[in-house]
Amino acid sequence: MKKYLLIISYLLFSISCFAQNKIQNLEKAFNNLLADEQAKHAIVSLCVLDANSGKVLFAKNDQIGLATASTLKTITAASAFSILGKDFQFQTTLAYSGNITADGTLKGNLIIIGSGDPTLGSWRFQNKENAVLSQWVAAIKASGIKKIEGSIIGDDRIFGTQTTPEGWVWQDIGNYYGAGTSGLAWRENQFDIHLRPGSSTTATVTVVKTVPSTPYIQIKNELKTGASGTGDRSYAFLPPYSNLAYLRGSWGMGIGKSSISVALPDPAFDCAYRLQDTLKRLGVETSQLATTARLMELNNLTIPAITQKINTITSPTLSEMTYWFLKKSINLYGETLLKTMALKSGQPGTTAKGAEAEINLWTSKGIDKSALNIIDGSGLSPGNRITTSAMGAILFQIQKEDWFSDFYKALPDYNGMKIKSGTINDVSAFAGYHTDAVGNKYIIVININNYSGSGINKKLFRVLDELK
Repeated sequence: MKKYLLIISYLLFSISCFAQNKIQNLEKAFNNLLADEQAKHAIVSLCVLDANSGKVLFAKNDQIGLATASTLKTITAASAFSILGKDFQFQTTLAYSGNITADGTLKGNLIIIGSGDPTLGSWRFQNKENAVLSQWVAAIKASGIKKIEGSIIGDDRIFGTQTTPEGWVWQDIGNYYGAGTSGLAWRENQFDIHLRPGSSTTATVTVVKTVPSTPYIQIKNELKTGASGTGDRSYAFLPPYSNLAYLRGSWGMGIGKSSISVALPDPAFDCAYRLQDTLKRLGVETSQLATTARLMELNNLTIPAITQKINTITSPTLSEMTYWFLKKSINLYGETLLKTMALKSGQPGTTAKGAEAEINLWTSKGIDKSALNIIDGSGLSPGNRITTSAMGAILFQIQKEDWFSDFYKALPDYNGMKIKSGTINDVSAFAGYHTDAVGNKYIIVININNYSGSGINKKLFRVLDELK
């Protein structure tokens, strides 16, 4: 028995020494990063916790609030699980106002009532665009509607009229990753513009088509043909609710893709427009143009009362949405979840009220409120300021939750670790979990703001590699 106790003691001592050496090597690697020319004018923060006990193993600058980029999505996802529940689902309802005559004429309007579902019409889930439109057409036919003496209205009121958070950068708004929320989201609030470069850098870029067709949007093309190898340096400048897009930048010769993805300026309108277009092709005419609740209110028109609901589409669960939210870093999902948390908390569905609900949640669990300066739900705003200590503490706390396995599964795999990345201008960050070769479990949050040059992630990984 004494022999076994000695062996166990020796093994525990060896593991402890091994872990201590790792942290010492981690500190050396971190100091090397601080001394790197790329970090000369930067702030670098690192917080490493023992995932089992929450003990701080190494921390430097961990109390300084930094722009998070998409690592903020870890907090948004954890907050959504806590406030909404892992089985939460959105519902979109198709209804009509007025009445249906004996000959199948709807003397009223079709109304699509949105609840903010960011997955409606998304290619990632079962409720794809064609599937949704087919389901709606079937419900309309089953109701006996053959003609509509009215309009198709996209009811987008649930989130109000401000689609993008304050603090987002103009260069981002208008591009697919800068797509704002909508009370009636549609096809992840984006469409594609197909482009063809010229034969020389003096030639113009040709706009081939939009997919799907968006005849109601005018495209002003200012793109230049880039030299071979320069690829996609294009940006769309398309404000919310606008029908005029400017394309600026360059599109390189020999580029390996055919299109860019652009934010829909009015997803609720596009949704109503697609349903009207589909019905028209099937012989169901509508006497008035597609519209939205926002446009009707803007024109002092009364939004008609519902007579009958005829179809409800239910979204995937929050767990299913979170998988793609974290894996593919979909900003739209984060902003929608933030507003939905506000509604769940009994507040208006705004970004500010969602951030308030999120901050209140973690403050009630012992996180310092002043360490959580949250501007949006996705991290796209450079105005977010969160400490690596606070983010690490949240990642530690959530391990005991019944939804944690779904959260963990959704984290991407980078550098042999389960960590979420974050990148905006001159900001790079990673946050998540790692288990080393002998079974030690770590929580890792590393963040660098205002670095220079490129290729910084390789240098961040050299630091994290010391935990392998």
